[in-house]
Amino acid sequence: MTAKLIHGYEVVIGFETHTQLATKSKIFSRAPTAFGAEPNTQACAVDLALPGTLPVMNREAVACAIKLGLALGSHIAPVSIFARKNYFYPDLPKGYQISQFEIPVVQGGEVSFFLGDEKKTVRLVRAHLEEDAGKSLHEDFIGQSGIDLNRAGTPLLEIVTEPDIRSSEEAVAYAKELHKIVTWIGICDGNMQEGSFRCDANVSVRKPGQPLGTRREIKNLNSFKFMQQAIDYEIRWQIEQIEDGHAIQQATVLFDPDTGETRAMRTKEDAADYRYFPDPDLPPLHISEQWVQEERAQMAELPRVVAARYVRDYGLSEYDASALTQSKATMIYFQQVVLGASTPVSPKIACNWIMGELSRRLNLDEIAIEDAPVKPEQMVALLTRISDGTISNNAAKQVFDALWTGESNDVDAVIESKGLKQMNDSGALEKIIDEVIAANPDNVAQFRAGKDKAFNALVGQIMKASKGKANPTQVNELLRAKLAG
Repeated sequence: MTAKLIHGYEVVIGFETHTQLATKSKIFSRAPTAFGAEPNTQACAVDLALPGTLPVMNREAVACAIKLGLALGSHIAPVSIFARKNYFYPDLPKGYQISQFEIPVVQGGEVSFFLGDEKKTVRLVRAHLEEDAGKSLHEDFIGQSGIDLNRAGTPLLEIVTEPDIRSSEEAVAYAKELHKIVTWIGICDGNMQEGSFRCDANVSVRKPGQPLGTRREIKNLNSFKFMQQAIDYEIRWQIEQIEDGHAIQQATVLFDPDTGETRAMRTKEDAADYRYFPDPDLPPLHISEQWVQEERAQMAELPRVVAARYVRDYGLSEYDASALTQSKATMIYFQQVVLGASTPVSPKIACNWIMGELSRRLNLDEIAIEDAPVKPEQMVALLTRISDGTISNNAAKQVFDALWTGESNDVDAVIESKGLKQMNDSGALEKIIDEVIAANPDNVAQFRAGKDKAFNALVGQIMKASKGKANPTQVNELLRAKLAG
């Protein structure tokens, strides 16, 4: 498919995502990783880089890397190397960061996702283990800065893509899919506000067919909303600069949500500037095939596998199946609805309601599906009353609203109290239809002359006469039979 152009320019985006691993201790020490502690209370001698200390690899961090590699279809290197990435910053105690360079633990792989109903795939270059730095705290009101080393040594997996992304919308869809995967397999809590899932977007623009443009890296994007805003602004800024005759300089930039603009923080370094060399204190990391298979056996069914099963067993589209597996909680809710009914509930109808009305209300009230006021058993009862013809879809929305607001927790009670039962008495319905036919001879003549819109007009009159209680399916069948007579 041809890439979307903006003012004649093609957008090229690559992603680097720092995923904080859900381990109890740090990657090279036994210090805890809990968020929110008092500054400098969770940094031990190893994290502070005191003389004589040596790093020791955290086995659980490696297990997390293996799980990610399995989830992304990557190659898991049997031997990988740790390196020292040398740079100076106040919150980096050692003056270097222990990371991986030439031989990372996870190599290749891909992430597939839907943008609308179009399936996209982003190729991965690598995912490597590394330690996090500390944090600089700037207190403007006293004009001083402080260093908190609680985060120093926290285990990270940096996941790097090829420059395959072509728009801010694709970038957000990719980031959401990756977020879903790392939280699904349990290697990261995904809390973007606390910095557990931090994204850097490398953005450049070029004329179609030209070499890649000079990229600028937008650092530490910690919400999907800001991610799209930052990338869109950066694209516009770069195009304006080029059109005005200015060259783009490689740089690291930050996004300011208050102004909606990016601003340069520093010129961007290349790998050579970091003077990588193998860390002499850490031996090569060896991962046996047995260890990989042990981790594979313990992993839960992956979202793409669950989605494929929904397509195969329930006849859902790939798009619907992907939407239902956007989180474990959504998958569990759907499963409880489809499998929890004494009489079968249509998986397609269940999907439509979960991804439609339920998702709309969850987004409106900003709550998670596990906290939804309408529980799976209530959704089962509601869908059952739609399927057996007791209520129409429109009436069902009124019942849903009553359940959501806590007016009642009983579907049948709401139907009775609001008088929402459909009219299924064919005798009473035929009487209304006869009256509508008699009162609308022009519409009847137009329908018999081949104008289908006239039929819809008659149906509307019948529904109005029945105060919306007539069963639409029954109305259509009886009306057609009478008009054909």
